[in-house]
Amino acid sequence: MRTLPAVAGLRSAYAGAHLAWLVEEPASSALEGQPWIDEVLVFPRRKLLEALRRGRIGLFLEDLSRFVRMLRSRRFELVLDFHSLFRSSMLGLISGARRRVGYAPPTGREFSWLFAHDLVDIDAKGISRFERNAGMNQYLGIDDSVSRQAFVVDDEIRERMAKTLPEDRPTVVLHPGTSSSTLHKRWNVASYAKVAKELRDRDGVHCIVTCSSDLREASLARELVDASEGAANLAEPTRSLGELAALLASCQLLIASDTGPLHIASLAGTPVVQLLGPTHPVENAVYRGTPSRTVSARMECSPCRRGCADVTCMRLIEPSSVLVAARQLLDSNVVGVA
Repeated sequence: MRTLPAVAGLRSAYAGAHLAWLVEEPASSALEGQPWIDEVLVFPRRKLLEALRRGRIGLFLEDLSRFVRMLRSRRFELVLDFHSLFRSSMLGLISGARRRVGYAPPTGREFSWLFAHDLVDIDAKGISRFERNAGMNQYLGIDDSVSRQAFVVDDEIRERMAKTLPEDRPTVVLHPGTSSSTLHKRWNVASYAKVAKELRDRDGVHCIVTCSSDLREASLARELVDASEGAANLAEPTRSLGELAALLASCQLLIASDTGPLHIASLAGTPVVQLLGPTHPVENAVYRGTPSRTVSARMECSPCRRGCADVTCMRLIEPSSVLVAARQLLDSNVVGVA
């Protein structure tokens, strides 16, 4: 998702080019319908891994061969590897593109630089992922110094999602979940519930709780709804990232940890309160130009990549600090101040 602004910049520079984006299946729904992209190509990673797990080598080779033929049939002239990891660099190599651009180490990792023709030498430490991606555009001579509209929400879907929300009061989204590999980023349910009750009782705000299709995350969302004692309700189910973006764009604020939905919201222009503990505050900053506040309880050991069992840095975030940040953004949003 954090590559979208760079792709919007590519479209402005190469108006007549055919821009295709190769992604894995979970991310594909967020890209469909984006005007910067002509084609979304899906790498069937899950399907290939499942064939290997089942020992169906013939099926694995058949599916892989079909994907390679599809990719090479496009006859790409230029591949931009914004991830610059081994897997993404190998896919670029398989494409047969005449020119492949990636990041030099240490930004490029896992020997990805061995498969690139051009290397962008940029120090990614101390800059956001958005700025890192802009650096590749700048290497190509594209001016990425200005903010661009990066995510276009389907008006019809947005109108449908807006009908599920109250018209007489603002709606705040609470997203308590994170991926199963980043449980250390989660803020506790009791604190989310306290924020929801305060926003309802003192500010007249309606809170909804979003979650992914993961059963454990759905259970966490229901736990939050129960703990809020009626201050928060489950959001309307969304079937794709595009529908989630439309729902978030219909709301006045999102409160969440460093997650995909938070960055989707910021790209869609929805103000966000980002709760940070182990996450690097600069590298994972929200999209520039989107009203936001960051709430954290910084410790000497943070930021860190793996987190710890105690998750002290997340537990030390006070609901009162989150409420201050939320009210600042809600007040600004009401009067139209960014």
